[in-house]
Amino acid sequence: MRKYIFSKLTLAVSLLTLIGYSCKEDFLTVLPTGAIAKTQLTTKKGLEGALISAYGQMSGYGTRMVHPNNWVWGSIRGGDANKGTDPGDFSDINPIQRFEYLATQGVINDNYRGLYEGVARSNNVLGLLKDAQSDVSAEDKKRIEAEAKFLRGHFYFSLKRNYNNTPYVDETVDVGSGIEKITNTADLYPKIEADFKFAYDNLPATQGQKGRANKWAAAAYLAKVYMAQKKYAEAKTLFDAIIANGVTTGGTKYALVASFPDLYKASNDNNSESIFAVQAAANTGSVNNANADGDLNWPYNTGPNGPGNCCGFFQPSSELANSYRTKDGLPLLDGSYNDAANRVKSDMGIQTSTSFTPDAGELDPRIDHTIGRRGIMFLDWQKHPGFDWIRNQANGGPYSPKKYSYYKSEKGSLQDNSSWTPGYTALNVTIIRFADVLLMAAEAEVEVGSLEKAREYVNMIRNRAANPASFVTQDGGPAANYKISTYDAPWTDKAVARTAVRFERKLELAMEGHRFFDLVRWGTDVADINAYLKYENTVLPNTLPNGGYQAKHALLPLPQAQIDLLGSSILKQNPGY
Repeated sequence: MRKYIFSKLTLAVSLLTLIGYSCKEDFLTVLPTGAIAKTQLTTKKGLEGALISAYGQMSGYGTRMVHPNNWVWGSIRGGDANKGTDPGDFSDINPIQRFEYLATQGVINDNYRGLYEGVARSNNVLGLLKDAQSDVSAEDKKRIEAEAKFLRGHFYFSLKRNYNNTPYVDETVDVGSGIEKITNTADLYPKIEADFKFAYDNLPATQGQKGRANKWAAAAYLAKVYMAQKKYAEAKTLFDAIIANGVTTGGTKYALVASFPDLYKASNDNNSESIFAVQAAANTGSVNNANADGDLNWPYNTGPNGPGNCCGFFQPSSELANSYRTKDGLPLLDGSYNDAANRVKSDMGIQTSTSFTPDAGELDPRIDHTIGRRGIMFLDWQKHPGFDWIRNQANGGPYSPKKYSYYKSEKGSLQDNSSWTPGYTALNVTIIRFADVLLMAAEAEVEVGSLEKAREYVNMIRNRAANPASFVTQDGGPAANYKISTYDAPWTDKAVARTAVRFERKLELAMEGHRFFDLVRWGTDVADINAYLKYENTVLPNTLPNGGYQAKHALLPLPQAQIDLLGSSILKQNPGY
C-alpha cells in the first residue's frame, strides 16, 4: 500500500487510487478480498460510483470541519456566532474563535486533510476517465470530466480561502512521479478558475439527478471566485447571465422562494433558489446519508418538546442579534445597533423561571428565522424557554441556532432518530443560493458604478423578507414588532451603497458560513472583527479576547503535521505562524 500524501486518505479511496494507477506487472497482483478491479471502475457504472464518492466527500463524513456549511471557519470566525456550550467541550475550537490559531490543532489538520481527500477523489475520477470503456459515450465523458473538475474546484477554493496557496495536485501526478515534491508557492486561483470554466462550458443545464452540479452552478461558483479576487467586471458578466437565464438542475428558473423560512425546510429542498447544495436524506438505513455535520448545533437539553438534546454549540452572537434592529424599517448602517439604546433585549443571565418580556422595538423579521430567542416560537415546537435550552450562558450567550433546525412535524420522516442524537435530518445544506448570487451581483454593480441596479437587487431580497405571510407568529399575531422596508431613495453615493449591500449580506446569509470570508475579501476584517470582539466581550468577558484579531488571522496556519510529512523546504508555513 502506498504511503499517504497530504490527506492520509481513507482505505477505500487508497484502494481506488492504487487500482486506478497499478503497476505494469498486473499478472503478479492479487487483489484483496472485496477490492474492485480497474476494469470495473472504468465502466460507466464504475465511473459514476467514483464520481459519487467525490460528491460524498463534500460532507466530510468521518472527518469534522470539512463540510462547506463552514460553521466554524466562516460563521464563528466572522462573528455570526460563538462556539457556545461549555468551554471544555470540543475545546479545540476555542483557539479558533479566540484567534489563537495553532499549527498543531487537530481541527485545522482535519480540515486540510479532508479537503485534500476531496481533491484526491476528484483526481481519481479524472485518472480513471482516461481508460473509460466502450459503454461510456463521448457525452458522458465530457459531463463526468466537468463534474469532477467542478468538485475539484470546490475543494481547492476552500483550501485557497483557508490557507492561501497549497500544493496543486492534479490527475497527472502520483507517488513516485513527483507528487511529494510539489510546493505551495504557485497561486491556486488560475487552476481553480480553469476547473470552473471547464465545468461551465461543458456541463448541461439540466441533469437527471438534482444533486449534481449543472452549468449554472459552475457559472455561479466561477463568479464567486472572481469576486474573491475583485474581478468585478468578469463576475458581473456571469451574474447577468445567471440572473437572466440560470435554471436549477431540475430545469426550474432561478428565483427567490416566496417565504424566507421555506429555505430551511427539508420538504422544500432543491427549490428555485438552490443553485448548489450538499444533499441529504433521512431514514435510509444509514445516518451518513443525512445532514450530520450540524449534529452538535442544537438547543441544549430540550427533551421531547424541542429539536435536540445535544449539544448547545454554535450560539448566535449578541452582536448579530443587534444587527437586526431597524429604524423606519431600515438597518442601522452606522453601527449604532450596538449602542445601549438599540441593543436587542436579551435574557442573558435570567433563569427560565423568572419572567421576561421579549424586545418590543422594530426588528427585521429575519432575526426570528435565524436566532432562537426566549419567548419566541421555535419553529413549530414551542416558545423558546430561554435559560433551560442554553448549556452555558456565560460561555455562549442567551441565543440558540435556528436555521437548519428541523420541525416537530418532520420528526421521524425528514429527521432520523437512529443515532446518538436526533440532530440528523434530510435538510440539504446550501452552498450557493440565488439570494447569495443577487447580493454578489449587487456588490459587483456597486464596484463598476451601477448603483441603481445594485439597489434593485438588494430590494428584491428585502421585499421577500417583508412578506408578512412568512413572519413568525404566535398568540394570534406576529411574534415581534417586525418592520422592514426597501431602499426607496436613489443610491447616488458609492460608499453608502457599498455599506448597504455588505450589511444586507450579513442579515440575509447569517449563520450560513459566509461572513468571515466576506470580511476578508472586502479587506475590512481587522476593523470589523475587532469591533465585534470589543462588543461581544462585554457580554462574554471570559470567552472572547478584546482586540485579538490581526491581519495574519485571515489565513489559518498550514498544519504542522503536513509540514513534517513533506518537509519545510516543500511546504512553506504562512507568515506569522
